[in-house]
Amino acid sequence: MDTKIGSIDTCKPANGDMCSPANGAISTIQNSVSPTVFNSPDSTLGRHLARRLVQIGINDVFSVPGDFNLTLLDHLIAEPGLNLIGCCNELNAGYAADGYARSRGVGACVVTFTVGGLSVLNAIAGAYSENLPVICIVGGPNSNDNGTNRILHHTIGLPDFSQELRCFQTVTCFQAVVNNLEDAHELIDTAISTALKESKPVYLSISCNLPAIPHPTFSREPVPFFLSPRLSNKLGLEAAVEAAAEFLNKAVKPVLVGGPKLRVATACDAFVELADDCGYALAVMPSAKGLVPEFHPHFIGTYWGAVSTSFCSEIVESADAYLFAGPIFNDYSSVGYSLLLKKEKAIIVNPDRVVIANGPAFGCILMKDFLKALAKRLKLNTTAYENYRRIFVPEGQPSKSKPKEPLRVNVLFQHIQKLLSSETAVIAETGDSWFNCQKLKLPMGCGYEFQMQYGSIGWSVGATLGYAQSVPEKRVIACIGDGSFQVTAQDVSTMLRCGQNSIIFLINNGGYTIEVEIHDGPYNVIKNWNYTGLIDAIHNGEGKCWTAKVQCEEELIEAIENATGPKKDCLCFIEVIVHKDDTSKELLEWGSRVSAANSRPPNPQ
Repeated sequence: MDTKIGSIDTCKPANGDMCSPANGAISTIQNSVSPTVFNSPDSTLGRHLARRLVQIGINDVFSVPGDFNLTLLDHLIAEPGLNLIGCCNELNAGYAADGYARSRGVGACVVTFTVGGLSVLNAIAGAYSENLPVICIVGGPNSNDNGTNRILHHTIGLPDFSQELRCFQTVTCFQAVVNNLEDAHELIDTAISTALKESKPVYLSISCNLPAIPHPTFSREPVPFFLSPRLSNKLGLEAAVEAAAEFLNKAVKPVLVGGPKLRVATACDAFVELADDCGYALAVMPSAKGLVPEFHPHFIGTYWGAVSTSFCSEIVESADAYLFAGPIFNDYSSVGYSLLLKKEKAIIVNPDRVVIANGPAFGCILMKDFLKALAKRLKLNTTAYENYRRIFVPEGQPSKSKPKEPLRVNVLFQHIQKLLSSETAVIAETGDSWFNCQKLKLPMGCGYEFQMQYGSIGWSVGATLGYAQSVPEKRVIACIGDGSFQVTAQDVSTMLRCGQNSIIFLINNGGYTIEVEIHDGPYNVIKNWNYTGLIDAIHNGEGKCWTAKVQCEEELIEAIENATGPKKDCLCFIEVIVHKDDTSKELLEWGSRVSAANSRPPNPQ
């Protein structure tokens, strides 16, 4: 008899929260295991790991083969519930697992020892910064080589095999090196459960000679494990809610601002319920775009200091009280530390901690519980939102293009806006796409992802691959700059092998535009490629692919009509030629402020 997991929709949040991982609720598990599944020839480490991945909701694993992981890959391929996706390099495999985890709730990649592990390290660091549970599996050396004085290939030529492990210790929340079968079951299960509980990546190294060996600690169908629910400190919760309600109910024009940690706290719905009940004006930080519905009746836009949505920062910064739920205040989100916020006006709600103004602070309180309880204690107060409506003036449309006029970026995004629906998702690459995509109005059900904390250029190619693979019913619209695309372009090949139909807008402005606006120099100019020619060469007649190069609005309209009409089942790659100085006004302002922060002189000694 097979062990069965309770039915979980793989494309919708299991508990209904719009920012919950789709398979994050592993609490609905039916435990029914027949004794006949124990001590069978299939009771191997490789089989156990493969089944565990399927049980937690992973159906696709992103990999690059190497001699130390080949036997393990055989076992992953043999698992009916797993699809092994070979990537062009380890960095993209990690980015793909990152994109997959954003929609599915957890992702996994498999690489080989050191030469593969150190290549994927950058992607795992990005996943750590974004609180994404990615299981990074490395095929390690033969277990007999541990503790010997042997020198192995794929290393730096020293008999010390711990270099890779030490590198991963700083970017993962748990590390396990499996080099014997006695504790392999425990280490694998601990690694997986820790990733899910902490919502961070983990590192799992498995000696290359172990995956195929049966062992009594494994069963053919691993008994599913149950993640104990985390609970708030009841007395602390009551005290925090009491203090917060007293603070906010005294305010004249309080506001709510959602931050990126709403996702890891699975508190998006609770945050919206709070906004519904209290009537406060509702904004999001830039890295929280997509976590809060922009069609909410009190939504006022993105709060990003000087580059906020029009009239949003004026309302937030003039408020006499503001509640930030899950914020990250770094130099980018604070626009070079230029936010006009005051600590004594702020309630900061973190995933498990609440700080009210200059004090007090309350720990061991889950954000979701706090927001739900607070909603019942706040008086209705629509003052801030009414002030917003009084001063709000709708943004104008871009000036109409003349016939065959060179395409402007603001015209491009006007047309991208029309593509958005509940059946699409936007992936925004680091760069000017951050700012242009921030201005898109997301309809109900439209996904949105970008990597703001780590900001690694090239992230979006792998993330598009992983996200599209995880949610095939949504069509991904990726906005990527030419500089970023050159870093990770190869895995468009993998998108074609997987039969994906994403639309990639390659914005070709001849360089690293975001760097230009922070500090310009000749190093920001890159060699121009024939991008559509490159994609045609990668396509090479295998799979469904369509490319177009556009230089004016008329050509753009025709390309979009093709991409959404006769070529809707194809991977569509549209290269958009724009002027090198055609940037959003927000990037110009943001770049100058970040530049000022970067160039501050040393403090006097």
